Amino acid sequence: MSEIIDILKGLDWSPLFISLKTGVVATVISFFLGIFAARKVIKRSPGTKSVLDGILTLPMVLPPTVAGFFLLLLFSKRRPLGMFLYNTFDIKVVQSWLGCVIAATVIAFPLMYRNARAAFEQVDINLVYAARTLGIPDSQIFWKVVLPTASPGVISGTILTFARALGEYGATSMLAGNIPGKTATISQRIAMVIQDGDYKTAGIWVIIVMLIAFVIIFLMNLISSRHMKHVERW
Repeated sequence: MSEIIDILKGLDWSPLFISLKTGVVATVISFFLGIFAARKVIKRSPGTKSVLDGILTLPMVLPPTVAGFFLLLLFSKRRPLGMFLYNTFDIKVVQSWLGCVIAATVIAFPLMYRNARAAFEQVDINLVYAARTLGIPDSQIFWKVVLPTASPGVISGTILTFARALGEYGATSMLAGNIPGKTATISQRIAMVIQDGDYKTAGIWVIIVMLIAFVIIFLMNLISSRHMKHVERW
């Protein structure tokens, strides 16, 4: 027990802060982009919807290292986009915290998009028709009728998105690297200490991740149970 306490005292907590910071920013970006994309896609024809859905969901089915490889090619300073960002705005994506955010957002975005789209498709269309008969603009109908009605699914998607962004490893390693205190996340730290044979430190980080995951699952179950009680009252 004393040995574990000594490890905790000497533990570098920067991977936790970097992971939490990356997860929060990636979740906020994915939240708005996912809602926007879901709202646009559900209005398309079946054929167009299938194509767009396949493109937007692709990062979820690809191996993270493959997504990281494409991101590395895209944002490398030797490529047009990466060169433009660096020379024009002095923005460096590769081996930077911005790279962590971009990688986590790309990998986690499909979860937000899929959950938001499923939630929007389950909204009773009669509510929308009723709001239109009252002369409410479509933009206000979305924010005041559709989004509140679909809120349980949207919130669940947001929580899952945060969990995915928090635990992202493959694409982050490819794009942002593993720089201590800068881009080294919890997942990368676990991999590094295991390679060094420090299983006790790795075990502590694993326990921390498991506690965070448990809290996330608890929040999802709490939201689902409250939604079911609300439905039963109706």
